Amino acid sequence: MENQFSTQGIINLEKDLSLRKKAEKYIPGGMWGHMSVTKLPYGYPQFFSKAKDARIWDLDGNCYIDFMCGYGPNILGYNNIEVDQAVDDQRRKLDLGNGPSALVVDLAEKITTLVDGADWALFAKNGTDATTTCLTISRAATDKKKILVAKGSYHGSAPWCTPVAIGVVEEDTSNLIFFEYNDLSSLEEAAQEAGNNLAGIILTAFRHDVRRDQELPKKTFLKKARDICDSKNAFLILDDVRAGFRLNRNGSWFDYGIKPDLTAFSKAIGNGYPLSAVVGTEKLRKAASEIYVTGSFWCNATSMAASLKTLSIMEERDVVAHISGLGNKLRSGIDQIASNYGVDISQSGPSQMPMVLFKDDKNFAKGSKFVQYLLNKGVYFHPWHNMFLSFAHTAQDVDIALDAVEYAMKKISTDF
Repeated sequence: MENQFSTQGIINLEKDLSLRKKAEKYIPGGMWGHMSVTKLPYGYPQFFSKAKDARIWDLDGNCYIDFMCGYGPNILGYNNIEVDQAVDDQRRKLDLGNGPSALVVDLAEKITTLVDGADWALFAKNGTDATTTCLTISRAATDKKKILVAKGSYHGSAPWCTPVAIGVVEEDTSNLIFFEYNDLSSLEEAAQEAGNNLAGIILTAFRHDVRRDQELPKKTFLKKARDICDSKNAFLILDDVRAGFRLNRNGSWFDYGIKPDLTAFSKAIGNGYPLSAVVGTEKLRKAASEIYVTGSFWCNATSMAASLKTLSIMEERDVVAHISGLGNKLRSGIDQIASNYGVDISQSGPSQMPMVLFKDDKNFAKGSKFVQYLLNKGVYFHPWHNMFLSFAHTAQDVDIALDAVEYAMKKISTDF
């Protein structure tokens, strides 16, 4: 599929800008949440018309090789033909009924077989549902209140975890104790503060906060979190919503040998179809059966069909090796280009979830200009959020992206 570069170097967003004006009348702020482009540099389209594999088109017909994958869900690529066929087949039979389809049992069996240490599964719709359910189960099982949370970590948009405190009251976060990710002494101090009232520790798979370098977890740090939970009869929660099935299909901490008590999944679990999951160990089965969590659309059969096919593809084909290999190719190429032009950058985190930041970049001026140049060349990066690769990306896609990076990096070397 041909990539459509702008020949003028300026993206035409006439239709997009017109629809934004209309949206402001009917939608507060024109758009909400993480998909609003109001805080991104000029040039990002707000609305899109179609997508296929690793490409996405805006309303004005501009085509981009997409390195955000819908902010993570599209691990196999947009409109994967096998996943979509499974969804279409199920839709003709049943999507939403008075109870779930048999697929809920099939999917629970599939995910507990796949994920290391998982004995049971519950399903919901998005990542916030899953992380909040993990906290609820931990508190129900321990009859304790305190949860340890890393500063700056994103666990969703509910009042207890939203990064924007507007509308949040003190009571929403009064039972949270914060610590620094990967800092053993900070974690120990937080545990001491919790005393005998510790219900759990929640951690992202790695430190993937926005606007800063990512950090892979230190094994000593994960082991300390595990030891604290064991010594205090509390529970270790892995928030694998963003990284799940991208680092290791058996769970993001599988290679560390650290087993969480509860894990929250979403994003990649259904290749873009709305679904999340909580999996847990046997000792939490009773608490998970006693709490009351539900939603009208939590058992949609189409999303479960999508998830079953997505997870099956990941078992049959080495998706993780593919995306990590392309991520390494992209990372080494960007490093070489930046070095050639004397531009000081930082790349961090796992290569399949790349983060590119410019050093000494106050207010992200360089990063913002960089992504604008890339957009004009038909490549969709993000200036301060980690990005994603998919199974649909190819080596040729990465080569095209690196050609655009060379153009952009050359511009940055003279602009600043």
